[in-house]
Amino acid sequence: MKQMILIALLLAAVTVPATAQQAQQKAKAAAGEWKAVDTAMGRAGQDQPDGTHKYSMPRKDLNVSVAGTQIKPGLALGSWAAFKTAGNQAVVMGDLVLKEDEVQPVIQKLQAGGIEITALHNHLLQESPRVIYMHIGGKGQALNLAKAIHDALAETTTPGPSQAAAEQPKLDIDTAQIDKILRHAGKNNGGIYQVSVPRAERITEAGMQIPNSMGVATGINFQPTGGGNAAIAGDFVLIGKEVNPVIKALESNGITVFAVHSHMLDEQPRLFFLHFWANDDAVKLAKGLRAALDQMNTKK
Repeated sequence: MKQMILIALLLAAVTVPATAQQAQQKAKAAAGEWKAVDTAMGRAGQDQPDGTHKYSMPRKDLNVSVAGTQIKPGLALGSWAAFKTAGNQAVVMGDLVLKEDEVQPVIQKLQAGGIEITALHNHLLQESPRVIYMHIGGKGQALNLAKAIHDALAETTTPGPSQAAAEQPKLDIDTAQIDKILRHAGKNNGGIYQVSVPRAERITEAGMQIPNSMGVATGINFQPTGGGNAAIAGDFVLIGKEVNPVIKALESNGITVFAVHSHMLDEQPRLFFLHFWANDDAVKLAKGLRAALDQMNTKK
């Protein structure tokens, strides 16, 4: 018996480092796999826990105000693109924030590169200057998709990547209380407190499960505006029967609905994206947002 235990211990000692080494090799291989795509995009992407490789292209060049409030890129001006491998090809989905005069040149570059436009519309109201949101999707060789997006961005004044990581500004809102109310922990992204709430269902398009980082989780953003107040924006990801109960919950709590529309073409179940806005006490707004989340089928 003692001999068997000793053998088992020796096997475990050999197996654990091997497993750790395999994990490291897999991580290095994934990093190498996306390196060429990073080069084609002209910026580095970030590997997400759900398996995508995501690029953030905030419109720091735009000075946009909503109802008199100057908004930061992380609140509602964040272009992005997320790639996921699909066999020997890749799938990309994303959202481009555009000025009006950028829309047509961007469409032409994207379509020439095999990227589809899946929606084109507003997310905000009363914003100045006007901003248009273009949702995109494509499937093919990752390098070709990345080049098409890079060429489209070249038709805009979207800034290149920042070289140095900026220190996160302090948030003048009670984030611990917000987390408690929303029942999901947020993160500070450039002075914007961002909370993501995934749906409980499996969401697919063309038979492929869509990861949350490809835009199918409810996104709630808080931008502190002083004295514990915050401007909030984002989108609720809803199925049809949830749309009007969520509108009622938001409007009854002083949160204005700015848009209800689709972002994709063939997703299952069918999803509707509801965009909202308010500027008030952050904790009070969190309670209103919680009332809306209670009308939805979200992960607990």
